[in-house]
Amino acid sequence: MIKRLLIANRGEIALRVIGACRELGIESIAICSEPDRNARHALAADRAVAVGPAAPSESYLNAETILNVVRSSGADAVHPGYGFLSENADFAARCEQAGVVFVGPPASVIRQMGSKIQARHLMQAAGVPVVPGETPTGQSDDGVATALKRVGFPALVKAAAGGGGKGMRRVLSADDAAEAIRAARREALASFGDGTLYVERLLERPRHIEVQVFGDALGSIVHLFERDCSVQRRHQKVIEESPAPSIGPRLRDRLLSTAVRAANAAAYRNAGTVEFLVEQGAGSTDDGPFFFLEMNTRLQVEHPVTEQVTGRDLVLAQLLVASGQSLPWLQDQILARGHAIEARVYAEDPANDFLPQVGRVLLYREPTMPGVRIDSGIAEGDDVSVHYDPLLAKVIATAETRELALARIAAALRSYPILGIRTNVAFLLRVIESDSFRAGNVDTSFLDTQGAWLAQDETADIPGHVRAALRAHEDASGSPAVPDPWARSGSWRP
Repeated sequence: MIKRLLIANRGEIALRVIGACRELGIESIAICSEPDRNARHALAADRAVAVGPAAPSESYLNAETILNVVRSSGADAVHPGYGFLSENADFAARCEQAGVVFVGPPASVIRQMGSKIQARHLMQAAGVPVVPGETPTGQSDDGVATALKRVGFPALVKAAAGGGGKGMRRVLSADDAAEAIRAARREALASFGDGTLYVERLLERPRHIEVQVFGDALGSIVHLFERDCSVQRRHQKVIEESPAPSIGPRLRDRLLSTAVRAANAAAYRNAGTVEFLVEQGAGSTDDGPFFFLEMNTRLQVEHPVTEQVTGRDLVLAQLLVASGQSLPWLQDQILARGHAIEARVYAEDPANDFLPQVGRVLLYREPTMPGVRIDSGIAEGDDVSVHYDPLLAKVIATAETRELALARIAAALRSYPILGIRTNVAFLLRVIESDSFRAGNVDTSFLDTQGAWLAQDETADIPGHVRAALRAHEDASGSPAVPDPWARSGSWRP
């Protein structure tokens, strides 16, 4: 069993892993940048080690420094969380070479599934449907343009490495091809250091459905049902739920069995996610086509909705499997009950093109109510930095039905005052209360087509619960919750 675990991450996922360590009696070691010395994850761990300045490249992404901490601390395992080094095959390989357990799949699997081209070939060989497309043998701009013509328009040019929508461009006609290819290659090189491109047919309004899978070193692989992640902006998920609404039982069974087949083909181990695009408007809900999109070789941000509907602790299972134990459950023991919805709370300004926000959190009050779980990594008085992802927290509501889960998450968002920085809380509430979302009638273009009114300026009205929180703060501290700029010292004035 793992005895001492180094957590190569920060924020809410680091806290989530620390909690699992406590349950299993594993000593937890947090790493932190210098500004994060007093962050919640650094204070919660059994030990914390500062690994460099604020910039991730000099701290949380500095593999050499992190491995030195692993050696000096005597850690026998590393949990990468998500983001940062979680899908870095070289880092996983260096852990393996050092005799340290990497809590995730083997480096070879990360490398294979991290290449969209290799992953497509592997899935095709396993009989898993992939989006029609082509990998140009000649990677010149002309070679990619020729492949686009063969695939047909509309199409996508995509980077072979990485994800998150980087290195991806829509191509609606041959006239758009040259600029799209150049832009995709520039971004791919800047983001991943690899300008290899491939092309695939553009599915106009698909739903994004993913399946949680889990494998152990003994060859057992199970699924933990599906999540609908169609509500996304710029290819980044915003709201996720399980089970997926408007998915019939036959289509669900096809998706789940195909995901397990894909994981077996990859000889997968530990927690992972197989992602699919489900095409709209082709046949019945149950008989419509779906296509493999990619496999995420790590724990997902949205894993709590799966935990809520299955009652299974995925992080605890990660640690058990990484310790060489078998999966703690068989497939027929995994049942889905009720409905769970997760909304991601970001420090961003929806009225200003979702510009990330920085500054001090002056007031922070998490809602406390039945059926609502908050996974967060911040506290009142923390500084939100430009250096890290603007994700502040995840609000997860669980209930017997989708309708009740919707009511619970809306109530939670209404009772979630965060002051000092702008957030997307009001935007999330509008999305959840929109007719399309409530009807389960959304696809990956939903926020592109309806985002304008959903992201309207929300500064005109301060909800009652925020006013109440402000009054409570003023009563307790004797000073305004939001400092008066005219009372500040210094010579500068607005």
